[in-house]
Amino acid sequence: MSIQIDAEAIARLSLHDPNHFSIQHSQTAHRLALLHHWNIPTSSKVLELGCGQGDCTTVLASAVGEQGEVVAVDPADLNYGAPYTLAQAQSHISQGPLGKRITWVQNSPLQYLSSLPDGKTFDAAVLAHCLWYFPSPSLIVETFRALKQHTKRLLLAEWSLVATHPSAQPHVLASLTQAALECRKTTSTSNVRTVLSPKRLAQLAISAGWKLEIERLVQPTEGLLDGEWEVSTCLSASFEKEVEENVSDERERGVVFALRDACEASLEGVQGGKKGVRAMDVWVASFV
Repeated sequence: MSIQIDAEAIARLSLHDPNHFSIQHSQTAHRLALLHHWNIPTSSKVLELGCGQGDCTTVLASAVGEQGEVVAVDPADLNYGAPYTLAQAQSHISQGPLGKRITWVQNSPLQYLSSLPDGKTFDAAVLAHCLWYFPSPSLIVETFRALKQHTKRLLLAEWSLVATHPSAQPHVLASLTQAALECRKTTSTSNVRTVLSPKRLAQLAISAGWKLEIERLVQPTEGLLDGEWEVSTCLSASFEKEVEENVSDERERGVVFALRDACEASLEGVQGGKKGVRAMDVWVASFV
């Protein structure tokens, strides 16, 4: 069965706007593309950290089959998320055919891992597009270290800061711009809180005792809208206001605005402007 056919069937199990099904379809198809690089066997027990509304959870639950299990953990408040909250999205998935394979947990990754009994292990732990949500690199490496006690494999996917397609360059610049602001915020609900390159993420995993097995860069399909969303956030009036409120040093503020201006200028080379922005490449890696 092709990825496209699988993606459509699985995407329809997620809570979505029927008038904009292509958005959910693209998100699901992207997670399926990541799954092909991870090689998760059927009947596996998988721990997913940073599950959010379940875009990757449904793909993992489909992959492990009826004898498999997915424990999906996220620290966010159940009222967090748009256009649907985590509570709404997760409840909808639970009521579908994959629901019995999924256990949702609202907790921080470290607190959940510390609650596990000795000897409780998973076949794989997945962190897909959630590492930039962590508040610091030190918390990421601490999480990687704790996972060593409870899983055989560490499977990661995150934006790479590489734009193979020129129309993805604004996404890279928008992410770096947001990261420059986040360094001066004490609390955040942003999608971009701690930006780390694949090189740095791999170093953190290795320092926590993991061995890199494979890593690849994957170009997302054209329908994935994350690049457009992040550029729109970066260039919004509310973002400029946040910079004024949170960055007091004039030179630091100058850096943030310079990055923002570079992001805006990069749109001149993109057909369709913001609507033509593609998502940057994704780093996919497996550690043992």
